[in-house]
Amino acid sequence: MKRMLAACFCALGLVLPTQAAEVSVAVAANFTAPMQKIAAAFEQDSGHQARLAFGSTGRFYAQIQQGAPFQLLLAADDETPARLEREGLGVAGSRFTYAIGRLVLWSPQPGLVDDQGLVLRQGRFDKLALADPKLAPYGAAAIESLTRLGLLQDLQAKFVQGENIAQAYQFVASGNAQLGLLALSQVHADGRLRAGSAWVLPAWLHRPIRQDALLLTQGKDNPAAAALLRYLQGDKARAIIRAHGYEF
Repeated sequence: MKRMLAACFCALGLVLPTQAAEVSVAVAANFTAPMQKIAAAFEQDSGHQARLAFGSTGRFYAQIQQGAPFQLLLAADDETPARLEREGLGVAGSRFTYAIGRLVLWSPQPGLVDDQGLVLRQGRFDKLALADPKLAPYGAAAIESLTRLGLLQDLQAKFVQGENIAQAYQFVASGNAQLGLLALSQVHADGRLRAGSAWVLPAWLHRPIRQDALLLTQGKDNPAAAALLRYLQGDKARAIIRAHGYEF
């Protein structure tokens, strides 16, 4: 019976995994929405399962150093995966950029944010949410951007910092902050911006937010980990990533 089923799948051009496996993935908070879709498609296409944890890249780095059982890291920068690789906690040669992120100034209030970000200079708000720059690359990009705009000192008293970019988004979405410097992917899906008002920051205001994937040493013998790395570079995953406002 098994041979008959295998023959039928082969005749249909389908490939069965030799054995379904599970991979534990540490995912930067900004990549939550696209990764949830990618993981579902990956399971359907491969039979493997991806167990996802979302959080700040800096926090994941500390946990991996402490022996956390992650097998893949999808970071919000390229520096953390490179550091883990140098420290022997990542598999040499497995690192690649899976997305390039953009920073956006967003408010759920229509008309508050103009198309040049002048609201930051006009000060018509009490709180500005951003991720902790010590833990989250998007927070570091926000600080770099405000510094280049000459606004950092003027706005620091209005900062509301989240541990990661997901928490920063919640501050804005809940009304605890009128504005947020967030990942574009959090307010962009299917080629459209979420309701409210937004200004996508020019790329020259901060260093490129290159987000790298790394196979961690705990996942070097896991077929699901290797399969997911390949899947992230395929057309289906890239279409999902692009639809959420990322570049390559």
